[in-house]
Formats: sequence, C-alpha cells, structure tokens
Amino acid sequence: MSNLLEGKLALILGIANKWSLAHAIAQAFWREGATLILTYLGDRQKFAIEEIAQGMPTAGIWPCDVTKEEELTALADSLRALNRPLDAVIHSLAFANREDLSRPFVETSRAGFLLAQEVSSYSLVAVARATTPLMTAGGALMTLTYAGSTRVVPNYNVMGVAKASLEAAVRYLASDLGPQRIRVNAISAGPVKTASARAIKDFSSILDFVETRSPLRRNTDPAEVADTAVFLASGLGRGVTGNTIFVDSGMQIMGL
Repeated sequence: MSNLLEGKLALILGIANKWSLAHAIAQAFWREGATLILTYLGDRQKFAIEEIAQGMPTAGIWPCDVTKEEELTALADSLRALNRPLDAVIHSLAFANREDLSRPFVETSRAGFLLAQEVSSYSLVAVARATTPLMTAGGALMTLTYAGSTRVVPNYNVMGVAKASLEAAVRYLASDLGPQRIRVNAISAGPVKTASARAIKDFSSILDFVETRSPLRRNTDPAEVADTAVFLASGLGRGVTGNTIFVDSGMQIMGL
C-alpha cells in the first residue's frame, strides 16, 4: 500500500476494543496516511479508546451516543471546529438485547426490536445527517453488516432483521447523497471473534462451519475487512456506491 488515504480525515464510530472490526479499520487507515477521529460511549470506554489510540494520528477523541441527538449535534460541532473537510465516516455500531438473540425470533419483545433497529440501523441515518454536511469535498460513508440480513442464521434473530434494514438504508442514503459526491456502502464481513459476536449463542459453531464450507476454507481476517474499507474510502472506490461488498471467504455463495 502507498498512502492511499494521505491527507484524508476519517471519523470512526464503534471501536469497542482491539479485536473489533472498527479497530482494524482504524489501523489500516492509519497505515494509509489518514488522520483519525474516534468516538467512545461513556466515560468507562473513554479510557480504553484513549489507550487504543496511542500513537495513532488523531484529531479528536470525542463522546458519541448515537441514540442521543444532543451528542450527535455536539460531534458535528466538534468536527466543524476543525475547519477542514471530513472525507470518510465508518459506522460500526450494532446492539440487541442478549435475550432477543437467544430465544426464538417470534418471541422478540417490542422494546427489543425497536432498540435493535435504533442502534443498528437508524443510527446510520442519524450519523449521516450529522456528518455529511461536513463532507464538502465528497467522500465515503460506510457501515458493517452480515449475511444474516438475507439468510436465516441460528441465534442471529432480531439482529438479522436490523441488518436488513441497515442495508436498505445504505441504498436510500446512496441515492440521496450521490449528488454531493458522497458514496455510501456496506461491507458484509464474515463471522469474526468480536465482543458483539460473543453475544450470539453457539457462535463458535458458526466459525467452524465457515472454516469447513466456505470456498476459501477459512474464516475472515479483520485485516481483509479493513483493506476493503480503505479501498472504499480511497480514490480507487470512486465509482462504487449503494453496494454491499462481501468479505467472507466466499461464504455468501454457498447454499449448504
């Protein structure tokens, strides 16, 4: 690689720890010359994100709870105060109640369904509304999804429905924001051992199945997801928008 993102400013939402896909993306963006802005959820996470960010070229580490409009507004104000265009936004946010992932989907509570939709899908719309006015030179907005949006994956349940909504939001946002030269895409990563994945019952069996049945006969490396994000944020991805790009060792093509 050769500084594909040199001079670009990228906002990354959703780093939970050093195993998260958002962290892998932050590392790849750093490698390619981008300046980063990271967000955290609550004071407890603040210290973890500050430790993760050590050595990275950051222009800010700011709080952002995407369920609170006032925090999104404050984030936009902080970005505006930098007096430079925002070039890329990475949305790596999802949440569902553990009980709604472990019991049959038909038993999903109304509150649990709405919570999963708000955090995992609507938040992309809210983030886009807050940040894209600052993408004055165009740029890339991307999110993370999973094949459970279109196929039934055991114990994915309400999150699969939320991811289907998220992917539809990507298409509508791509249509809305295209005239502003802002491209919107989703990366559908194969199963990776992240903090959120641990909430899925029998997740290890999914990893075993992918390793056995995927065309590449292996699981997804977070670095592969990160490199795809680099492609989408760089000039190499200038003609790609409204798409879901699979980085899953080819698992999405398999029937059984």
